[in-house]
Amino acid sequence: MQIGPYRIDPPVVLAPMAGVTDKAFRMLCKRLGAGLAVSEMTHSDPKLWNTRKSQQRMDHAGEPEPISVQIAGTEPEQLANAARHNVDQGAQIIDINMGCPAKKVCSAWAGSALMRDEALVGRILDAVVRAVEVPVTLKIRTGWARAHRNGLEIARIAEAAGIRALAVHGRTREDLYQGEAEYATIAEIKSRLRIPVLANGDIDTPQKAAEVLRLTGADAVMLGRAAQGRPWIFREVAHFLQHGEALPAPPLTEVRDILLGHLQALYAFYGEAQGLRIARKHLGWYAKEAPDGEVFRNRVNTATTAELQYALSCEWFEARAAGMNWPQAA
Repeated sequence: MQIGPYRIDPPVVLAPMAGVTDKAFRMLCKRLGAGLAVSEMTHSDPKLWNTRKSQQRMDHAGEPEPISVQIAGTEPEQLANAARHNVDQGAQIIDINMGCPAKKVCSAWAGSALMRDEALVGRILDAVVRAVEVPVTLKIRTGWARAHRNGLEIARIAEAAGIRALAVHGRTREDLYQGEAEYATIAEIKSRLRIPVLANGDIDTPQKAAEVLRLTGADAVMLGRAAQGRPWIFREVAHFLQHGEALPAPPLTEVRDILLGHLQALYAFYGEAQGLRIARKHLGWYAKEAPDGEVFRNRVNTATTAELQYALSCEWFEARAAGMNWPQAA
């Protein structure tokens, strides 16, 4: 898949997720096979750009190209300025968020709430595309509500405005993450556009990725929640799409090295105190499928230092490798 001058290969993309797709996670997913990893959304309000959170989200030093940054907001000129600012910070692709269903975002008429106002969508896309020389992409849902699936109309507006690729989550804002993704709607949108379309929603196995590409005719798949605690899913999907065969599950030693490396990256990027807190959710995701995962999660979440959190994680893997039960108490 081509986005402007950038070849996205393999066509397997990490979806932007607030609080998840930080620099440490993006770099990990790219190393494990993602063709593109989109940043968590940055706000278009310049008053927020100098906060610690925004500065961390705009840090792309050492990140493999292409660097895709998602911006969110409601005002065309403000979003245009945000696009320029992020390009100055290293962004090579600007992605506009019109897909987030979160109440906090939609209550400010940002994210997928923007799909209610097609004229405003057009003004935003025109302003951002004119503002920067890098490719601009867009993420949407199939509509604002089940009774108002206007994803195709928004897609046509996007293509006319010069958007270079469109990601479609196969649900409406009203659906949040409930029910099944509407691949038929994504297929219809793809059939009417000339620009690349990325299919998103419920893609959690290599086989499902291949099926979704077949059903939708999309140019790429975008994975979000399925990568939480399982970042190696990108190489699994890429291998299956290329060879039609499933890779074996990663050995425990590799999972250990991936998790421990992820912890170290979080501590280095955020500092030990903040890294400790952020690591907790990732540890829970890594442990989710393990037989003693809940016991481990409850224990490791009591750690008050990064050193102890890391040591407990090492001990857990040692116990698993030895076929021993994880201790119930400290």
